[in-house]
Amino acid sequence: MPNGHREGSLEAPTRHPLDWQSEAFYDESALYAELERVFEICHGCRRCFSLCNAFPTLFDAIDGSETMELDGVPREVYWEVVDHCYLCDMCYMSKCPYVPPHEWNVDFPHLMLRAKAKRFREQGASPAARLLSNTDLVGRLAGIPVVAEAVNALNASAPGRALLEATLGVARDAPVPRYHGRHARHRLANRPNRSEGESLPANGTRGRVLLFTTCYGNYNRPEICSDLAAVFEHNGIELALAESERCCGMPKLELGDLESVARAKEANVPELARWVEQGWDIVAPVPSCTLMFKQELPLMFPEDEQVRQVAAAFFDPFEYLLLRHRAGLLRTDFAQALGKIAYQVPCHLRVQNIGLKTRDLLALVPGTEIEVIERCSGHDGTYGVKKKFRAASLKIAAPVIARVANSGAEHFISDCPMAADQIAGGVDGMRPEHPISLLRQAYGI
Repeated sequence: MPNGHREGSLEAPTRHPLDWQSEAFYDESALYAELERVFEICHGCRRCFSLCNAFPTLFDAIDGSETMELDGVPREVYWEVVDHCYLCDMCYMSKCPYVPPHEWNVDFPHLMLRAKAKRFREQGASPAARLLSNTDLVGRLAGIPVVAEAVNALNASAPGRALLEATLGVARDAPVPRYHGRHARHRLANRPNRSEGESLPANGTRGRVLLFTTCYGNYNRPEICSDLAAVFEHNGIELALAESERCCGMPKLELGDLESVARAKEANVPELARWVEQGWDIVAPVPSCTLMFKQELPLMFPEDEQVRQVAAAFFDPFEYLLLRHRAGLLRTDFAQALGKIAYQVPCHLRVQNIGLKTRDLLALVPGTEIEVIERCSGHDGTYGVKKKFRAASLKIAAPVIARVANSGAEHFISDCPMAADQIAGGVDGMRPEHPISLLRQAYGI
């Protein structure tokens, strides 16, 4: 461990830009030196032992080595640690006392990303990993009307799940999404503005919102986008769709395929920036996609003015609605109580540091009680569906599943539909819902 051990900085965490376009970023000796430096610090601290399986993998290897120190751990184990990190960012944002501006400058998730990027650059990825992270392509193909029903039927059958496991490594007991032939963008395109009243700027919002539907919202859960549109328009917020939309790039980021992230950025950001310049804000129904535009792209492209423009205009839906509420522009004429809700807060929402906006807004509905569960679902994109990581994923999710099962709640929600499916799959008789859909239900619209 570096000399000069002291308590963590009392200043707010800050993030350094990713130097991913330099050759030094991919230098093997420099990477291993940084892995060893950070792993030594983590070994001496161990505050993050319960967050995910990356840290137990590291600590168990150290404790089981001949020296019981990092120098007794073979480098092959380093890559097991890398594989178990799914970039949830919770170690950085909630646990580590040594993040910048601390002099030790520990950024564990971005170090894992650097390792993933080096491996991808040199070795690429398996065809299965490439396909699973290509959500645009899979959504377009599986979302063809006739194909969608065949894919859904296959995914619901035991032989189909066995085939998925054998070919793509998708565990046969993992939740897999349904596909819809009528996508969200098809459902919402070319409709008249249904906002009730004039769109008014207030409290940092402009009252005109571009909906970035996301791959999941567009192909797998189009009803979430429809519900979001209904709620926003009910509150006098004009809503529109961009002419084109690509995957935000988060699945490729988690793979270490940074060039594909850059291509997704080049497809999305100029179009989104054009809308921002014309006076529109942006929302997305999936926290990971919002985080991509608000945090990861600005760190990858710190000098890109359009990236900064888009990041500044991007909002979580409930953050946006609460800002409007504080200006007196949110309708509170709710028609239906919601009863008790068990609410799992996704990691990629927590690390945005905006507070529990979903809880705060739903709490405005009379006759509503909310039990907040701030623990990881263990799903995170493709990690939780892969056979290789399925057991570890379920172990991470187990405390959340137990909390939901014992909550006595009438509804279970998570802002992340994938996390919701993972958790609800472990609770008999529990159907996952999205909070924006529950808010629409409360309005009775």
